[in-house]
Parts: sequence; C-alpha cells; structure tokens
Amino acid sequence: MMQVLIISLAPVFTILFYVYFRDRYEKEPIGMLVKALAVGAFIVIPVLFTGHFLEGVKPLLPHIGDAFYTSFITAGFIEELFKFLGLYILIWRNPNFNEKFDGIVYAVFVSLGFAAVENIMYVAEGGNKVALVRALTAVPAHALFGIRMGYYFGVAHMYRELRRTFLLKALFIPVLLHGIYDFMLLSKINLLLLAFIPYLVWLYYSGFREMKVISDASVFKTLEEKEVKAES
Repeated sequence: MMQVLIISLAPVFTILFYVYFRDRYEKEPIGMLVKALAVGAFIVIPVLFTGHFLEGVKPLLPHIGDAFYTSFITAGFIEELFKFLGLYILIWRNPNFNEKFDGIVYAVFVSLGFAAVENIMYVAEGGNKVALVRALTAVPAHALFGIRMGYYFGVAHMYRELRRTFLLKALFIPVLLHGIYDFMLLSKINLLLLAFIPYLVWLYYSGFREMKVISDASVFKTLEEKEVKAES
C-alpha cells in the first residue's frame, strides 16, 4: 500500500512544488494550499456519485456518441464543475486571493488534490505500468486544466468588468480541453489516437507557457509597486 501511495503521489507533488515555486512573490499560506488539496480530494465523492447517476440515465448511443457523452459530460463537465465550485467556495472572498497568479496556484492545487485520489485508485488497480503512463499524461493534464481554470478565474476576480465572461471561461475552457483529451482516447478513432500525443504536447507547452507569462507579470508588478513605495 505504501508503494502505491508513493508511486501515485510522486508526480502530483512534483508538479505542486513547481507551481508553488513559480509563485515567487507573496507565496500563498501553506494552510490555504493544504485546504485546496483537501477540497480537490473531497470532490472525488460528489464526482463519483454524480458520474454514476449520469451513466445510469445515459440514453442508448452508438460508440461515438457514448464516447462523447462520457468524455464531455460524465468526465469533462462534472469533474471540472466540482473543481470550479470547490475553488470558488475556497478562495473567491479570501483576502489571500489578491493577484491573477493566485488563481492558477489554487486551481492547480484543487485539481491535483482530485488527481491524487484518482491516481491512487487507478494505480492500486493497474500497477506500475499504469502509474508511469498516468504520471506523464493524466496527472499533468489535470494540472494543465487547472492552469487554464485558474488563469480565467484570476482575471475574473481582478477585473469586475470581465467577471461574468471570464468566470464562464474558467469553467468551460477546462471542460472543453478535458473533454477533447478523453474523447481522443475513448473514441478509438485511429486518427485521434495519433493526434493524442501532439495534443498533450500542446497542452504542456501552452499551459506552462501561460503560467510563466502570468508569473513573470506578477513579479514585474510587485517590483514596480515596491519602487513606487520606495520613491514615495
């Protein structure tokens, strides 16, 4: 059991540490980050119950329709919806949420709290080979969906005039990305399976690049504010 936990959680904490250290100024309180992980882990429960219900009421569909339903509704929409709700309840009115990059940090922690529990379940059943594959695919994918959610969530929080539009984007962009990810695998269409690795590479590149841009912008803003205070 200990080996399963170590193998399952190693990729999760690797990404968590990376995101934490990208927040180079005014790091978030450890207590809040632990809460974000706990929220992500907890939402596995309503996700499982809701997913089970939706699978139970699913109409009779051809294979492609079934793959689409599972990818975009049961998995993509439900998982990202509960992540979004957990993120909103946890930090929307919290004073620690005071810059755009904070949205990314908390969204990734919530997403990886969920991914940690999910990964333990899969690795316990599938073993080391499953652990290796998921360490390079599913776990980073959850983090990358979280980066997108957190980016739009942070913008919505900082700019009132963009709030409604960007809150919707904070939910539905991750749903779309998540749904595409799952559909490529579940559809079993050869062309989509061939496109899966390029899609994953694009998720890596665009997600972590976006995080770096926001992180660097936050650093620049912080330095600028310090210079203004020093001059005054």
